[in-house]
Amino acid sequence: MLDFSTDNTALIKELKSGNTDAYTFLVEQYNQKLCVYAFSLSHDHNLAEDIVQNVFIRVWQQRNKFKNDFVIQSFLYKLVYNEFIDQYRKMKSTMAIEKKYIDALDFILEEDDKTGIEKLITLVKKEIENLPPKCKRTFLLSKQEGLTNIEIAEYLNVSIKTVEAQITKAFSIIRKKVGNKTNGILFLLFGKRKIVTI
Repeated sequence: MLDFSTDNTALIKELKSGNTDAYTFLVEQYNQKLCVYAFSLSHDHNLAEDIVQNVFIRVWQQRNKFKNDFVIQSFLYKLVYNEFIDQYRKMKSTMAIEKKYIDALDFILEEDDKTGIEKLITLVKKEIENLPPKCKRTFLLSKQEGLTNIEIAEYLNVSIKTVEAQITKAFSIIRKKVGNKTNGILFLLFGKRKIVTI
């Protein structure tokens, strides 16, 4: 039986051939070490485990691209670091969205009681229903379905400028009825999807 602990080249070769024993050895040999390293970066045990799990999945998926002479240990640590950076960026983006969501809710809660908020939600729903057909469809694809302007343009076979114009028109119509609390109410209606301020 091959001794993968002393033969890096053999380990790479067997991984590339799809040898599950080689993959099992890799996981058993490096899982704990990589988790410790990931935790030193993230200070979160669960996140560290997720990072390492993602790394091992990526290793298996990309095994055919490995060069026979590269050092697997260095590669694994580099992957962990890159995965941590990706996760960190996602968390920063999520935190920014969470803050915007909370700020929007705080703003509409400052002056309105529960009944007032429900009335605003009902009013916004009514205004959306009364939008011109093309405008309504474009607006709901954006806010309800979460599609980007490019995706909407491709789906409806129109230009991006047309999509932007329809969304701007919808915001303008709704804002005339709801005022500066439009964004907060749209957050309540459609969740934490991107609410573009017009």
